[in-house]
Amino acid sequence: MTTTTGSRPSTDTPSTPAPRARKFRIRSVGGMLGLTVVGIVFLLPFYWMFSSAFKPEGEIYRWPLQWIPSTIVFDHFARAWEAVPFAQFFVNSLIVTAAGSTLKVLLAVFSAYAFAFLRFPGKKIVFLAVLGALMVPGHVTLLINYMTIGNLGLINTYAGIFLPGLASAFGTFLLRQHFLALPKEVLEAAELDGCGHVRRLVYFVLPMSKPAVVTVALIAVIDEWNDFIWPLLVTNTLQARTLPIGLMFLKETEGVDQWGPIMAGTVLVILPMLLLFLFAQRYIVAGLAGAAVRR
Repeated sequence: MTTTTGSRPSTDTPSTPAPRARKFRIRSVGGMLGLTVVGIVFLLPFYWMFSSAFKPEGEIYRWPLQWIPSTIVFDHFARAWEAVPFAQFFVNSLIVTAAGSTLKVLLAVFSAYAFAFLRFPGKKIVFLAVLGALMVPGHVTLLINYMTIGNLGLINTYAGIFLPGLASAFGTFLLRQHFLALPKEVLEAAELDGCGHVRRLVYFVLPMSKPAVVTVALIAVIDEWNDFIWPLLVTNTLQARTLPIGLMFLKETEGVDQWGPIMAGTVLVILPMLLLFLFAQRYIVAGLAGAAVRR
């Protein structure tokens, strides 16, 4: 008895995209469209501000809107610079930002290293207190900070502006989480070679944590540069004011209907931070992504 086996005819059909793949493509296209719309919504005010700073006076108030200036003028910048002492405001902001952000980053680095690698009594309780400080609004401490700075005789001084904000709970938390994610083998090898805590921090921890440190530094610089409420309270003379307060004085000097000089002054205030952010944005993404949460 013999048996024969026949081959079943092929029923393969040309492959078609799976429904899941089609849904993924639709979602990707929808996400890109959504991001494009959101980007346009955020970019339009920036474009209008920059274009108004270089437009002739009549084109700022024209209807329908004049999106592209017919000619580029710089008169608004000259008017803004002469209306208020912008040069003094720049010097004040540069000094306060440089000193305040540098000290803030140093304190965050040292405190984060202590929380990550040192053993001391009450370590977890102190770190919980640091986390709790993240939940306290900054305006709650304005009165006690003002009384402290006043008793120290630091009203209308650079130190009086940046001293109350030196302790950065967010910077400490971010760097501590990043330090915990570093390879332990490298740090243990450095310890076996006789490296103390300072050498481990300077030659091993900081080079491996460059994105996180740059992120904390950039946030500190932007906070110091844009701070408005505290410098307004702790200074009472025009020569001690910083740029954000100077922009308010410019609005009061020129009037709310003089948008050319006001927009030019706004460009002068935000342009340094905008350029700094564009330069360091790749470090921000790496720094935030590298700060893995570990227990």
